[in-house]
Amino acid sequence: MPKTLDPSRLIKRVAFFGDAQTPKDHQDYQDAFNTAQDLATEGYTIVNGGGPGIMDASTQGAESVGGTTTAVTFAPKYAASFEGRYLKNLGQVDKEVITNNYIERMFSLIEESDAFIIFRGGSGTLSEFGTVWVLANIYYGHHKPFLLFGNQWWQIIDVLQHNMNIDPQEMKCFKIVETKEEALKALEQFEWEFSQIDHSHCKHCGEKAVML
Repeated sequence: MPKTLDPSRLIKRVAFFGDAQTPKDHQDYQDAFNTAQDLATEGYTIVNGGGPGIMDASTQGAESVGGTTTAVTFAPKYAASFEGRYLKNLGQVDKEVITNNYIERMFSLIEESDAFIIFRGGSGTLSEFGTVWVLANIYYGHHKPFLLFGNQWWQIIDVLQHNMNIDPQEMKCFKIVETKEEALKALEQFEWEFSQIDHSHCKHCGEKAVML
């Protein structure tokens, strides 16, 4: 049975972002499944976009241990390249949030989550990555942190640092992890870091550390 997280915890809901085309026999799928399984066992709610690939992996991993899951979806009429609602995923989740378009879906995913784990993906994953990163930097100290899962991220971040104007604070918004154990440890570290901050002065979040 999954543990029950302390209600005072700041990070309770974790969204999984990644490629909708990732097959079940790919290591990324297995990593997402196993990470979601472990996080759900610890009491975290697992959130995703209701599609196949990494999204489905996170749902299946969480549900395999009786965890709680949420899918944020929309069904486009004229977007042939979008994965849409994956019925196998949606048949498992505990809660579905239905949105009207891609932008609403992305921001609803962010609203429904307290932290994010980003796996390898395409342009959609890049848009989610960029959005959660800029929001974390803007609201730094009262932000929603994210994890970059996989060793490919070391090279990606290195290229961005050397070719873009990335400042030190932006680099503190995330942690790169390569295993499910590292993912859980990183979330616990973020939880501790936020608990050390006095948020009573913030009119937006009051005593709550994590926000947009």
